Amino acid sequence: MQTAVATHNQGLSSAQAADALKRFGANSIASKERFSIFKDFITRLKNPLLIVLIFAASVSALVRDWTSSIIIILMVLVSVVLDTFNTFKSEKAAEKLKAQVQLLANVVRDGQAHEIPAVSIVPHDIVLLAAGDMVPADGVVLDSKEFFVNESELTGESFPVEKFTDNEVSMGSSAVSGEATVLIKSTGAQTKLSSIARRLAAPDELSEFDVGLKKFSYLIVRITFILVIVVFLINAGFKHNILEAFMFSLALAVGLTPEMLPMIIALNLSKGSLLMAKHGVIVKKLSAIQNFGTMDILCTDKTGTLTEDKIALIKHLDLDGNESDNVFRQAFIVSSMRTGFHNPLDAAIKANTPPPLEEVNKVDEIPFDYPRKRDSVVFSDKGVITLVSKGAFEEIVAVCSSCRFGGQNKIFDKNIHDKAEVMYQQLSSEGFRVLAVAQKVIPEKKEAYTKSDETNMELIGLLAFLDPPKKDVSETLQVMEDKGIEIKIVTGDNELVTKKITDEIGLKVKGILLGSEMSLLSDAALGLRVEAATIIARVNPEQKERIVKVLRERNHVVGYLGDGINDAPPLKAADVSFSVNNAVDVAKEAADMILMHKSLRNLTDGITEGRKTFVNTKKYMMMNLSSNFGNMFSMAAASLFLPFLPMLPIQVLLNNLMYDTSQLALPLDNVDAEDLAKPRRLDLGLIKKFMLFFGPISSFFDFTTFFVLFGIFHLYDAPFQTGWFLESLTTQMLVVYIIRTKKIPFFQSMPSKILGITALAMVAVAFFLTYSRFGNYFKFAPLPWPIIAWIAGITVVYLVVTEAMKRWFFKRYDF
Repeated sequence: MQTAVATHNQGLSSAQAADALKRFGANSIASKERFSIFKDFITRLKNPLLIVLIFAASVSALVRDWTSSIIIILMVLVSVVLDTFNTFKSEKAAEKLKAQVQLLANVVRDGQAHEIPAVSIVPHDIVLLAAGDMVPADGVVLDSKEFFVNESELTGESFPVEKFTDNEVSMGSSAVSGEATVLIKSTGAQTKLSSIARRLAAPDELSEFDVGLKKFSYLIVRITFILVIVVFLINAGFKHNILEAFMFSLALAVGLTPEMLPMIIALNLSKGSLLMAKHGVIVKKLSAIQNFGTMDILCTDKTGTLTEDKIALIKHLDLDGNESDNVFRQAFIVSSMRTGFHNPLDAAIKANTPPPLEEVNKVDEIPFDYPRKRDSVVFSDKGVITLVSKGAFEEIVAVCSSCRFGGQNKIFDKNIHDKAEVMYQQLSSEGFRVLAVAQKVIPEKKEAYTKSDETNMELIGLLAFLDPPKKDVSETLQVMEDKGIEIKIVTGDNELVTKKITDEIGLKVKGILLGSEMSLLSDAALGLRVEAATIIARVNPEQKERIVKVLRERNHVVGYLGDGINDAPPLKAADVSFSVNNAVDVAKEAADMILMHKSLRNLTDGITEGRKTFVNTKKYMMMNLSSNFGNMFSMAAASLFLPFLPMLPIQVLLNNLMYDTSQLALPLDNVDAEDLAKPRRLDLGLIKKFMLFFGPISSFFDFTTFFVLFGIFHLYDAPFQTGWFLESLTTQMLVVYIIRTKKIPFFQSMPSKILGITALAMVAVAFFLTYSRFGNYFKFAPLPWPIIAWIAGITVVYLVVTEAMKRWFFKRYDF
């Protein structure tokens, strides 16, 4: 069956349209899969750290150690459920931002114009477009009248584009003036917009922080596996109790695993998202907050971010280059009195304070047409009949024989023409859209005026238009620079317009790269050029995405801010991406965060919260890994020479549970100003150095405790296990105050009240358990006070030594 083709006047018949709709499908673009709580929950259980814990819980259940199994499962469930719930809330908040209005289109069917849902449009439909309409599908213009289309969401070009017969228009663009009849060529999945949307359906690449976290998790798994196997084989071989050795090894695995890491991250991110919402930033993807804090490059378009996203009349100059009230007045008369469709440049002229027009009356007009590229109005001003034309420079000067130059009326000779041409080129090179204005006194009033009257006119001046910069953007950019973030302007607009804006806002331009140059460069060469450029202009969506990827390959954490369809691929490719509340749906779906207003100021407030979140997450990783590694190594070593286990499996789990519970307050901890001053990365190499440096310090004092308890006081079994439990937990809790800051704790850096109280409370609970009847359940035995005094002394010395070594470590490594 052949495809039905509409005639210009009749359009498709209802039957043809229904048949085409069945064959081609609905006119809707691909979208990302909706958030599923169940799927997200299962996905989070695949974390290597949680797999270790689930295995440990399963084994404990098999040997009927129900207490251990329940404790471990609770740790896993609380962590995963909290993380999933917070992500679910963020997704719901983002969905509420989407417009719930159905797009309609004016379509010719059966010879009549009908308003139908845009999803029902099919290829070969005839669509009538007017100012304010969205282009519902890809098509070609059959005829038009002063038809201007805003394609900024597709191309990044800030000025509307004129569309003539046979020009293409694309879904996602919008008509800003005029009218047109369009033949639809492609709908739904076949449109350019949908091809971009399909790319968003691919799985997200792991961000910089996610990659680091994954490596950290596998590091823990490797250390745990090696330690557990060695301890199990030695204990089983020397003590001939395989079940006890196995359960002890399993407890070591749990003790070494930072099982609260997902929960700590979830709480950090949840707190960060709530605070960022107060600053006008809605977080869709919680994990992106970490990358927000480490971001060192922000790529952004200029339109609406650096500029007001509104074309304005900036200059109205005479031919001497001076501001001229007369040039503005004559242009204002034309823009306000013409009855044709008004383009954005007319609106920009009329947005200014009107000049005195009390005795001005319209006589006639000569409408705009594309061959002339100008429009004219004839009016009476205090009885004098005047014709004024404005339009493209080359078309206006072509009908001028005189000019107003040096305050006098002169012949428009080659010398003055060249000077006007230089002035026009200079304004254009500075990024202005330029129109010329000419006038002519009509000696005798006529009944009607035509294009033939536009001759022997007097050139009086030029109009220069620009999308002006935001008033506070310079200050905001300085804040960004102070925070260690480099701004790169990535735009589909031309470099001259962009350079003009950067000059006005004081953004230092290191270099300029054009999209035409990019196609000639390899990824390696492009990476060098992009790093050296501040303005990257005339680029298409694929090139924007490539820019983000090469920057990431050069070890940068890249943020991207965009709101157009053309921004969707780079939004998806960035480490952290931002869109705005009034952006197209494709851009909002691709973004990690949504700004309630398109302003860099909102981002500067959010960056601080992102860095706090990152720093507090890294604190937990440093504390937990170094402390757990030291304690578990001590426990493994002690089990080799002691005739009994240094701590029972249930005591190991209790120790770990109490420590991790206290760390739930860590997301609320204070962060030193120095840690917020610049982007910081998750450096796994330095974290390993931290573990290998501080872990042995912890182990040394553990061995000292072993010597005191076993060698001096001759404690065995329950008393020994109780003593080491108290020393282990106390040192773990109190060292938090030291490791959480590079400064001297309490004197130079205060922890948050809740962290300070929680840590001390857990120490108190530990002593309460050992001296109460509840201690029997965990096989604790009360200790005499001399032993407690020894434990307190060891703890104090440990804290002093750790503080001294910490200052040396941070001085050597910029951690």
